Amino acid sequence: MVSGLRAVLDSLRWPDTPEAASAARAWLEARRGARVTVVPRGQPDRWERARADLLVAEGDIAEGADLAGADLAGADLAGGLIGAGLAYADANEADSLCRPGLRLVEAAARARGLGLWGAARPAAGDGPALREKVGHFVVAEGRIRHVGERGARTYLDFAARGTDGLTVTVSKRTWRMMRARGLSAASLEGRRVRVRGLLEVRRGPTLEVALDGLETLEETDRPEADPEGERGLRR
Repeated sequence: MVSGLRAVLDSLRWPDTPEAASAARAWLEARRGARVTVVPRGQPDRWERARADLLVAEGDIAEGADLAGADLAGADLAGGLIGAGLAYADANEADSLCRPGLRLVEAAARARGLGLWGAARPAAGDGPALREKVGHFVVAEGRIRHVGERGARTYLDFAARGTDGLTVTVSKRTWRMMRARGLSAASLEGRRVRVRGLLEVRRGPTLEVALDGLETLEETDRPEADPEGERGLRR
């Protein structure tokens, strides 16, 4: 930026595979030269980059900008990337999304199989498939078979004892906030959920979730794409 400000798009997780990252980068490059409005979101990150929404002003394009074929109707860059299936809605270092509506934008992209959502994702109970994603950010769905509350952490197991599947860990602080939202061991056992986070392998595939890293699902949860509603939620 001309001001020298270094900013990172808020509530967005950049894809971590080369092909997906290249597609997301190309989407942004198509908007190079556009003037943007920077809307700060909370405190800077650990690298002193401002967390922000970047909004392209429609019709306010820098002279000489090459935006041929670019769809500027989605003027919010984070919402545009997520709506195209090129990035995930994620709170990153924060407890929760500053813009929860981006999850609905993501749901529309997922329902249409766009971008990142076009490839099959491993189920939370499929340990071998999950192990192939170690070191990557994953989004997985499954039914919680057991909840173990301990002093420092709570453990959510997606596979029967002795079998290979995902274990989600929840810090004491995050579990306290989840309970304040009405979640508990009793309400989560047997429940279908969607979880997201960086996958590790300890005794088995493991990831730690933030407050907004776990979504409860209804058995009939099949979000429909709504282009008009999606456009409004991006902003």
